[in-house]
Amino acid sequence: MSRADFIFIENCKHILQNGVSTAGQNVRPRWEDGTPAHTISTFGLVNRYDLSNEFPALTLRRLSFKNCIREILWIWQKKSNNVNELDTRIWDAWADESGSIGKAYGYQLGVKHKYTEGAFDQVDRLLFDLKNNPASRRMMTNLYNHEDLHAMGLYPCAYGMTFNVANGRLNAMLNQRSQDFLTANNWNVGQYAVLVHMLAQASGLEAGEFIHVIADAHIYDRHVEIIESLMQLAPRPAPILKINPDVKDFYAFQVEDFVLEGYKPHPFKITIPVAV
Repeated sequence: MSRADFIFIENCKHILQNGVSTAGQNVRPRWEDGTPAHTISTFGLVNRYDLSNEFPALTLRRLSFKNCIREILWIWQKKSNNVNELDTRIWDAWADESGSIGKAYGYQLGVKHKYTEGAFDQVDRLLFDLKNNPASRRMMTNLYNHEDLHAMGLYPCAYGMTFNVANGRLNAMLNQRSQDFLTANNWNVGQYAVLVHMLAQASGLEAGEFIHVIADAHIYDRHVEIIESLMQLAPRPAPILKINPDVKDFYAFQVEDFVLEGYKPHPFKITIPVAV
């Protein structure tokens, strides 16, 4: 069975059994009909995925594999904050009339900073250190810039990464302040697992362990029944990730360079309501 399925089921059990409800509190998110979107949440989940062993895609329902890669390339390659440069519509609700989400996500990665070695943005600094300073304990990226929060369409959810190289393997930790577990867990795990593979291949390394730290992990009230139905399904074998071996430049990767082989998730035809 896919270990991602096992982790997902155990996390959902923990949230539903031990989480705290926001019912009766004044909450920001709203459903499309204007009703407050309440959650059951728990604080501080830590999950570990060995990327050298399997690719962490849920089989309980399909991972929108190509679209999650499109988003990670939009943020990390294009360093964009404009939805007109993204081939999916997932960010439209947070964009202004010009398509901008403000000084968020890709914008923060693309800002250059001065170092003793020269001027780098966050991605280029990381790529430089992976090749030149792999023993460094300073390989980090951060999207949560307090100075610019007022100019962001949405405060970053998955905001910080820390990297480590050991025995030729690239390990990475993702810090996430908040996660809608049904809609986003499979998506975030899948896309950041792909990112680790990309960075590793571009740096002459193997992908190692991906550690996912979620501060507020929550299930929305209108998602509970869907979650419970998914938990009853039998997990299937994890797929195998295949990456074009000829791509060595991080900025040369394209969506077509990634394929999931043997991916046979359960059919899922439910439209998931999204709170904004």
